[in-house]
Amino acid sequence: MTTDLIRAQHAPMLAQRMAEAATSFLESLGSEQRAHASLSFSGDERYQWAYTPGPRGGLLLKAMTSSQRRAALRLLDAGLSARGAATAQQIITHESILHETERIEQILSGEDRDPELYYFSVFGTPGGAAPWGWRVGGHHLALNFSVVGGALLSATPLFFGANPAEVHHGPATGLRLLATEEDLARALLGSLEAEQKAQAIVDPVAPADILTKNYRMADPLAIPQGIAHAGLSVEQRGHLVRLIRHYIERTADVVSTQAWARIEQAGLDALTFAWAGPEERGQGHYYAVKGPTFLIEYDNTQNNANHIHSVWRDFAHDWDADVLADHYAHAHGAS
Repeated sequence: MTTDLIRAQHAPMLAQRMAEAATSFLESLGSEQRAHASLSFSGDERYQWAYTPGPRGGLLLKAMTSSQRRAALRLLDAGLSARGAATAQQIITHESILHETERIEQILSGEDRDPELYYFSVFGTPGGAAPWGWRVGGHHLALNFSVVGGALLSATPLFFGANPAEVHHGPATGLRLLATEEDLARALLGSLEAEQKAQAIVDPVAPADILTKNYRMADPLAIPQGIAHAGLSVEQRGHLVRLIRHYIERTADVVSTQAWARIEQAGLDALTFAWAGPEERGQGHYYAVKGPTFLIEYDNTQNNANHIHSVWRDFAHDWDADVLADHYAHAHGAS
């Protein structure tokens, strides 16, 4: 099984840290709770993910004691960067703000806005050579980590969302959740000359959602091309790099460092940036950054352009698909 950076993240210490966190979480549970939280690595359940409200597989925070919740949330600290873990927990607690926003604005969504409606799952047995993984899912948060061979891992699909993106009521008024995701893209867009914008802005109207939605595999052909990295100035390329790194640096340092190395090895000139929608703030807008190996998508159109969806996908390594295929081929050949 290859450890080429183009093919997979190689992070044995991180894999071990995640295994310890997952094991501690499972050991904190009673047998009935564990039946919900501990799932098979094989089958289709591991590939189920969503960013809308509704039930998932796994064990709810609501069904845990306070100590079990702390053990569950340590998974975030194990797999994400400090910034990423803090943002993920903020997304969870943001449900209370959404609940109050909908009450004040008399929005009848029919959904239960509850920070305890987040599901935690562990697939397979943490640690060792057998593939295993973990997932955290709920409204506007989808974390999917897979580990193969105790060292090779995937951290995608990785989704963060925010509603409201900017808080308009109460003591948190003015808070912008996922503000940097918008601001970095606007800095790049604003730096473009007229001829460059003609390439980058692919549609005057933004799509209603990210185009790859919650499909099991992201289709590169579904994404508009926009302007290429090769057509940007040095300063503009810096804006694009900062935007990409902001997304991948939601994950633990070793993951983001190796992910960036794969992006560089695949060639920066092939990167593209596409924008849809008006340039003015407060209007529905969308952007996508695509390279040979990865995709970033962002959309803010719903709720009067105050509702963000953002995701990082890896064309080969969502769910560690290529590494798993290699692993099973070697295992089959050895049998």
